[in-house]
Amino acid sequence: LPQYIDDTEVVKTDTTDGFHFTLADTTWLLIRFSGTEPVLRIYAESNSLTRAEKIIKLGQKMAGV
Repeated sequence: LPQYIDDTEVVKTDTTDGFHFTLADTTWLLIRFSGTEPVLRIYAESNSLTRAEKIIKLGQKMAGV
């Protein structure tokens, strides 16, 4: 599990429903398989659209897609 994502510390990791990483700046990333179809889903939330898009791209890289 990563300790940093995009040079920001991962302060919390939850593996209950996939991999949910909360970063020190309150950005979060979730990588999980769909419960209803054969799809990998990657979600992110941040203080800007640009940052969220960057985090999603990093999530794709982490997941190997």
